[in-house]
Amino acid sequence: MSRIDEDLDDKGDDRRGGKGARGGGGGGGMNRRKVCRFCAETTTLIDYKNPQLLRSFVTDRGKMVPRRISGSCAKHQRAISVAVRRARMLALLPITVGGE
Repeated sequence: MSRIDEDLDDKGDDRRGGKGARGGGGGGGMNRRKVCRFCAETTTLIDYKNPQLLRSFVTDRGKMVPRRISGSCAKHQRAISVAVRRARMLALLPITVGGE
């Protein structure tokens, strides 16, 4: 019995939880690309005076949501970033969540 076979359990998984000698993980599925909602809806404007809109791009901890999660394009993500910073300076959005 080889060293590789000793590390595998009866299902073919290694002890650490990986796939071991049998190879590959479960490949990625067909994920649909997120569409920037500001490009799709040209009527929606990014404005620092609209905290309800900007709250959807800020986490509950007060951090900005990255592009890959929000689905915004690079152009609109920059505009969101500027608007959030301006809203924070005017106290329309919290800079951080108050803690103890």
